[in-house]
Amino acid sequence: MVKLRKKGLTALKALFSVLLLYLVFTRIPFSEVWVVLKKANPAYLALALIAFGVSKWIAARRLNLYFERIEVPLTEGSNLKLYLLGMFYNLFLPGGIGGDAYKGYLLHRTFGASGKRLASVLLLDRISGLVVLFLYSAVIVLWMALPELGAYQPWLWFLLPLGILVYWAVHRKVFPLLQPVFWSALGYSALVQLAQLVSVYLILMALGVSDSVLEYLLVFLISSIVAVLPITIGGIGSRELVFFYGAQWLGLNEGTSIGISMTFFLITALVSLSGLMYHFKKPQLELRSLPGDSN
Repeated sequence: MVKLRKKGLTALKALFSVLLLYLVFTRIPFSEVWVVLKKANPAYLALALIAFGVSKWIAARRLNLYFERIEVPLTEGSNLKLYLLGMFYNLFLPGGIGGDAYKGYLLHRTFGASGKRLASVLLLDRISGLVVLFLYSAVIVLWMALPELGAYQPWLWFLLPLGILVYWAVHRKVFPLLQPVFWSALGYSALVQLAQLVSVYLILMALGVSDSVLEYLLVFLISSIVAVLPITIGGIGSRELVFFYGAQWLGLNEGTSIGISMTFFLITALVSLSGLMYHFKKPQLELRSLPGDSN
């Protein structure tokens, strides 16, 4: 019954992804997007791939920071293998056990880690990234100095540090065990999203885009927030929809906007595909000694 429910949910997600893509490409011919994609500079695309890979390496280190707090300090090699395997499961095997759930299951089975603590860590890992996405989006909106903000703009700058303090207070209340690494984890999250912004900037360079860079970066950040919602397969469709309507809202080229979205997805898929080897040959997870350990 559970498997049947999972298959049904996956089918609905796949259908929704297809419907969203259909909605986008009934409004803009794919030929317009292809014109943008076929002129892409391979050198910039390679650099964008590297920048995205770096973002995932930093994200894996952030997650291991949390693992240390629940006494599962994986070696860097073990942690990276597990992270890549999770990425592969999230994108390519959405009908089976999710990437995050599998990481929790494997750590519980291998080291006897508390299921409740693992669930908290994996949830907070996602929340930390989302918080920074919102913060970066707000900074870019303020940087763009949109006329709609008017006299509210100085107050919005004040709200940014206030928002961080509110997140700190909630974090302290809900995740007290993880509070000692709050600032370190938030710093890692900032670096993760910065590396992904660099990746998107390099995609813009690859596609020959030199105008409205901030606007495209803003649409990307918003699309990343929407893509987290578990309503499509790997964010397929929802990201493209945000890029399409974001382009209309900000007066950007729609073909270029969709081209950026598709290129970023392909880069994500390539990096996620590196976890395939650990699907067939499950990684041997090892713990490292922490300062003060007697062993």
